[in-house]
Amino acid sequence: MSKVTAELVKSLRDRTGVSMGKCKEALDQTNGDLEKAIDYLRKAGIASAVKKEGRETKEGIIGFAESKKAIAIIETNTETDFVAQNERFKHFVHDICMQAAETMPSSLEEFLHQPFKGDSATTIDQARSLLVQSLGENIKLKRLIIIPKAPGSSIGIYSHMGGKIVTLVEIEGAADEVHLAKEVAMHVAAESPDYLDSNAVPDAVKAREEDIARSQIQGKPPAIADKIIQGRMKAFYEQVCLLMQKYIKDNTITVAEFVEHQGKKVGKNLKIIRFLRWRLGE
Repeated sequence: MSKVTAELVKSLRDRTGVSMGKCKEALDQTNGDLEKAIDYLRKAGIASAVKKEGRETKEGIIGFAESKKAIAIIETNTETDFVAQNERFKHFVHDICMQAAETMPSSLEEFLHQPFKGDSATTIDQARSLLVQSLGENIKLKRLIIIPKAPGSSIGIYSHMGGKIVTLVEIEGAADEVHLAKEVAMHVAAESPDYLDSNAVPDAVKAREEDIARSQIQGKPPAIADKIIQGRMKAFYEQVCLLMQKYIKDNTITVAEFVEHQGKKVGKNLKIIRFLRWRLGE
């Protein structure tokens, strides 16, 4: 019997869009023959849209849903914005986001294997394949993240451009500051920070920025050069770190100061501990 390698399973997955588990099963049943495995999946009604699966998916929607325990965000891609605006596609995205928020899968692969609540006779991946057949375009679940809700924290979500950009901000210190968290999430959508604070910037990135700064001030006395580099690094952090960015609705204060001021108004010590910014196609 031909050995079914991980590379072979991935190749079948790339060509059919079917889950890794089903691809492994098909290859086992066909002695590792890739073309026969495709036929096997098509006969099973899982990969009947195989020709469409090779098409690029650059449009779609980043959807999200909330349960009592968690928030789920899923990027689902299509070939065209026309299908992305289709009501059936939107309902599918809503349904899978709700299911993910309720079941809290540990990975996208695990989620694709779950029975679809809209039709328990099929898995999430099979439901996706059936939607491909119905709408005539390739559809892929690209990425998924589950954000568990923590006691004493508030999570705000903001969707921009009809789901082209979705941002999330978590604030520690109160469970009733969702509006504040959403205000900051709107800032994240507009200003696109890369890191929470300077401590989160990787050492390699810091070293690169310092090296660039030093190359621009050659010949300066060491003491002056160090001050200039410190100033350049501070400006860099203010550009890429959320807490150090000027708040978009009041550029006289930073985002950290804005949240701190709001906390003082309600008598609570509020602190941003997490943010996320997804852009379609990244």
